[in-house]
Amino acid sequence: MYKLEWINQTDVKQFSELLGEVFEKSSWIAMQAAKVRPFESKDALYEHMVTIVKQADYTQQLQLINNHPSLGERVQMSDYSTKEQQQAGLNALTEEEYRNFLNVNEAYMKKFSFPFIIAVREKSKDEIYQSMIKRLEHDPEVEFQTALTQIYAIAKFRLDELIL
Repeated sequence: MYKLEWINQTDVKQFSELLGEVFEKSSWIAMQAAKVRPFESKDALYEHMVTIVKQADYTQQLQLINNHPSLGERVQMSDYSTKEQQQAGLNALTEEEYRNFLNVNEAYMKKFSFPFIIAVREKSKDEIYQSMIKRLEHDPEVEFQTALTQIYAIAKFRLDELIL
């Protein structure tokens, strides 16, 4: 963990390297946040990073969503995503569970054209699977906003783990 005071004093490159994965594979958010330092608190940093995403155009927001891996898939992902999915038990799916996740991921991707995103921390694989089924009922705009809201929650967890 790092102290916010130290993070505030890093150069833009260090700041970006340290916080670039808070929002999955989107270091541009950290780079923009670095320009308005110092932050008074971890919450102020978080709120500013969320504001950057909210003010981004649709294409940037969609790219941020698409930077997230599909849940339960056996693919290369960021260290954060790997750890989070392991904590939820998604790395230990039975073959049947794995097929179920793949099928729902496929249906979700077909309907929305982006991966299902949920802050998996403190959720079981069954809770995650049920959320996937339920959210398939959303219309595309609602689900787009839901995905962004989940990304904000993921970022909050990551910042809480990274900064004292």
